[in-house]
Amino acid sequence: MGSRLLNLRAALVLGAVLLGSSPALAEAVLHRGNAGEPQTLDQAHTSINIEEFILKDLYEGLTIYDAAGKIIPGAAETWDLSDDGLTYTFKLRADAKWSDGSPVTAEDFVFSYQRVEDPKTAAGYANILYPIKNAEKVNKGEMKPEELGIKAVDEKTVEITLERPTPFFLELLAHQTALPVSKASVEKNGTDFVKPGVMVSNGAFKLVSHVPNDNLVVEKNPSYWDAANVKLDKVVFYPIDDQAASVRRFEAKEMDLVYNFSADQIDRLRGAYGDQVHVAPALATYYYVFDTRQEPYSDVRVRRALSMAVDRDFLAKEIYSGAQIPAYSMVPPGIDTYGDPSKADFADMSQLDREDKAIELMKEAGYGDGGKPLKIEIRYNTNPNHERVATAVADMWKNTFKADVSLVNLDVSSHYAYLQEGGKFNVARAGWSADYADAENFLALNLSANKTFNYGHYENPEYDALMKKSYDERDPVARSKDMHEAEAMLMKDQPVAPFMTSADLWLVSGRVKGWSDNAANQHLSRFLSISE
Repeated sequence: MGSRLLNLRAALVLGAVLLGSSPALAEAVLHRGNAGEPQTLDQAHTSINIEEFILKDLYEGLTIYDAAGKIIPGAAETWDLSDDGLTYTFKLRADAKWSDGSPVTAEDFVFSYQRVEDPKTAAGYANILYPIKNAEKVNKGEMKPEELGIKAVDEKTVEITLERPTPFFLELLAHQTALPVSKASVEKNGTDFVKPGVMVSNGAFKLVSHVPNDNLVVEKNPSYWDAANVKLDKVVFYPIDDQAASVRRFEAKEMDLVYNFSADQIDRLRGAYGDQVHVAPALATYYYVFDTRQEPYSDVRVRRALSMAVDRDFLAKEIYSGAQIPAYSMVPPGIDTYGDPSKADFADMSQLDREDKAIELMKEAGYGDGGKPLKIEIRYNTNPNHERVATAVADMWKNTFKADVSLVNLDVSSHYAYLQEGGKFNVARAGWSADYADAENFLALNLSANKTFNYGHYENPEYDALMKKSYDERDPVARSKDMHEAEAMLMKDQPVAPFMTSADLWLVSGRVKGWSDNAANQHLSRFLSISE
């Protein structure tokens, strides 16, 4: 009997040891390549998707995107819309908490939205919330933040009043700018509220550490209302903008996800990794912008000539291996409420005819071969694909106009910071991924009042008037017509030269479960899991 008891005890001990070393109980860690170092982790100052990916793991807005890229309830469990389409009433989840255990309140959202619109905050993306009543006036200093159309009805009820019915408002609320901050934390810590060890967040994860240009670590937030269904214990973000290095780390199984690998690797990677290579069509436009503040780019003939001389088919097929499609409109196809976008009037011409017309326009403007020398500097953010595009475009402009073209590049954060802060340039690479599935999101970039994203400082009162008319229009068909007219005007003036409709390129390890390609490019870690 004593021998049997001893053997039973030994078996139990051995079982415990084996169980303790079981992969099933090992820490579930997702390693995410993130294509660049974030400029900020402050909702009020974010502008690019490599920040969005991190922020949406840390915080949760009133609405969120699910794994398929569809809008679902987030911190708000339910909402109602008034019959006139002007007032939303959101009921926050009773168990919505901050990572310090304190409740997420309606007042937190009021404080957060007022903070974004307060001109003292200087939020670059404040316009995303302009549909809220008085938001634009508050942001321009014409009204007080307290007059913003948002109020706390009670601790768990948020009421938002709009300037006008806005069919895409629920999508706006899922944007990173609309993510809440803890009022108590910001008031106590000031700008330090974003630091590891200080940050208080309400999302599925909380910030643990951040070593700039090395890694950023978040771990599961036990106070999150849906923590029981979050499968990952930790997510490590790697801000690597060196695409070749990212692919090597993926191949070495050091990273589970890679965002924006080099397109010329698609065929090789598909051969080696099959369906781990994801090419997902996106609501996104790859374009060049001209600085209209200075000659010769203030001349519409020069801008049109330079745009016409670019062989978009070559860029899409040869540089991106067919992962992108040629574009002649600012708005990408695929937006249901808009239909086919308004293309540039040279879209249907052959490339040879375009080049002939471009040479005529450039001569007419007095530049190029036989005229004033054309010296062009192309700015782009560091990335092999963007470098190849810039090199190809430079060759096209050299061959067509005998232009002297040089290239300059900066890391992604510095590049966009330079453009957003009004730095002067000749021509710059830019890209725009839809914040919400509406043409207005692309067309608003070139409004004269858009000081952050109108990189080329385009000013056209007629364009502004058409867009204003679209904002005031209740009928969706008439609204679409107004925006089509505005886009046609934009494509005639060419302050921006759309080159391609983009696709999102991801490498997704076979051990990652729950991944779903979607046009919104939304991939919250809370919906992912790891299996060996």
